[in-house]
Amino acid sequence: MRRFLIYAVLLLTACGAESKPPLVASEVVITAPMPGMTMSAAYMSLTNNSDHTISVSRVASPQFKSVALHETQTDNGVARMRALPRLDIPAGETVTLQRGGKHLMLRKPSGDAGNVSLEFFDGDMLLLTVDAAYKSRDN
Repeated sequence: MRRFLIYAVLLLTACGAESKPPLVASEVVITAPMPGMTMSAAYMSLTNNSDHTISVSRVASPQFKSVALHETQTDNGVARMRALPRLDIPAGETVTLQRGGKHLMLRKPSGDAGNVSLEFFDGDMLLLTVDAAYKSRDN
């Protein structure tokens, strides 16, 4: 009986605990390509709810030929973009992808999709899938 009581308490504790996914995206904005152009950008906040650093090593989308992690840096008044090999999100922290900073470049859309799906990977492991609608570049 005592063993059953211990198991019941552990089960209730586990069920009552609020568990959060390890990686959460919020404030997602995906810009529509400008007329005649083949590039879009994606901005968002990525929150790591785990107790270890999460490294996003690849982002993919079925609606684009390629998706790349980029960062804009300004040197002597000149803004330049450079590719990032990965995006590290420390435990318990949020990294913001934004205009003029870290962001996703989406190249060569396939078709006229109204929604975009982004898949975030650490190596071969899928961490998170985000679905969002295009927004105009003015918003």
